[in-house]
Amino acid sequence: MQYDEIIDCPKSGGDLCYKMEINEDITNYFSLSCGFWTNTLMTPGSEFYEEQFASLPELYKDLAWTDPKTGLVWIPNTINEPELGMVFVNGGTIDNWTWTATKAIEVKEEEKLKFPIPGKPGEYYKHRMDMENLKSFDRERGYIDALSYIGILPE
Repeated sequence: MQYDEIIDCPKSGGDLCYKMEINEDITNYFSLSCGFWTNTLMTPGSEFYEEQFASLPELYKDLAWTDPKTGLVWIPNTINEPELGMVFVNGGTIDNWTWTATKAIEVKEEEKLKFPIPGKPGEYYKHRMDMENLKSFDRERGYIDALSYIGILPE
């Protein structure tokens, strides 16, 4: 039986952590309070954990947090909405990072050949990320502000 509920975030203590039971073995956790996520498969040594960590940038690995009560590993979330924008962790070290957002902008007709859709000959992306205009947000509570900035949440 699936269910959803809002709980206090084990990582940040914030009150906006979305808990969603997928089935009796898998429950997902996504915190809007801090921007980190986990699920019941995210335990060191599990196949799912190893797959996730193999593709993560080093900063995301460094920022991973293990819940001492459950043993679940929480990692920063990346949002990529092709028509709205992207939110991600940006920085050099665990002491020097921010939530960063960039808005999607329309691809101009004269630029479209630079943005082909892989596997779809003759088709091109209509939007691209405006990486020249990044906006940084506070580490602790800036995740929600970054989501609002790109239009996922209301301001």
